[in-house]
Amino acid sequence: MGRILKAVVVLAVLGVIGLTGYAYLGDLTPAPSEMRKPVELNAGS
Repeated sequence: MGRILKAVVVLAVLGVIGLTGYAYLGDLTPAPSEMRKPVELNAGS
């Protein structure tokens, strides 16, 4: 039982380390794209 618990703890620690590394090093920035939307100025006048 001790071996299984130790293996689960080691896997959990490795998972946290991997997730942290991915969060810091993973490139998740969206691709830049141009957006145009017409704007009506002085619509109430």
